[in-house]
Parts: sequence; structure tokens; C-alpha cells
Amino acid sequence: MPGASFSLQVPESSFWFGKTVTVKELRWYNSQPVLFLEGIEDRTQAESLIKAILLVQQDLDVAPSEPDAWYDQQLVGLKVYRDGKEIGTVARVEHLPAQDLLVIDYNETEIMVPFVKQLVPEVNVSENRVVITPPMGLFEDIEED
Repeated sequence: MPGASFSLQVPESSFWFGKTVTVKELRWYNSQPVLFLEGIEDRTQAESLIKAILLVQQDLDVAPSEPDAWYDQQLVGLKVYRDGKEIGTVARVEHLPAQDLLVIDYNETEIMVPFVKQLVPEVNVSENRVVITPPMGLFEDIEED
């Protein structure tokens, strides 16, 4: 990751508007990534980047190289199936320290399902589907046809 450059999304009034930053080093503190950027040498300079959004240039059609890995944009909108029935769609992915969660639009509400193999045994982006096997009580009973 050192040497990676990012564009910034900041207000036009920001000193950083229209500029890029380059990663000097990546360290982990309490399981959280911390980027050290070239040219940012003190706290005042670092604080000038609070709430800045790093923009990553990524081809949306390319999948990650790791097995069983997906980008959020590949999962959002996929149809969710439980017991062979379509029950909703993936609204978004929440990234939490312990694990990721799939947020599913279900009957006009959002249900969060831990994104682990035991509960989400199948993700098929090309077929626009995710299969879940949640524990009892996580969803209301799905009525039989």
C-alpha cells in the first residue's frame, strides 16, 4: 500500500480541494488501519483532513483476486433467497470490527445478517443472488405459497 495515491473529496474551501495524497505507511492500531501520508508531519496537518473522503479508482467489473471476496458494489442489489424463496435485496454492507453484515431490505424493514459462510453459504454475482440460512427468529416466518 505504500506509494498508493488517492484523490480527495473535500469542500471547495478546503486547502486539500483538487489535490491528491500518497500513502507513506500503513499501520494497524487496535485492529484499525491508520494511514500515514507523505507531507503530513504533525497533528495540525492531519486534522486538516478530518472528514476527507479518499476516492479509490476501481474498475467496477473486476472482482477481487481472493476467493469468496466481493466489493460492496457487487453485492448491493443482489436478490436474497431463504429456503428457496426470494425474500428481499441486499441494501448495503456494514463493515464492523468483528465481522461484516449484509443489510437486507425485507418487508419494508432492514435486517442485518452476519456475513459469514454459515449464514450466507452462497453468493453468486453473475446470477444476481445471495442465499442465506439465518437462525430462527431473525426473520419473520415466510408464508408458504
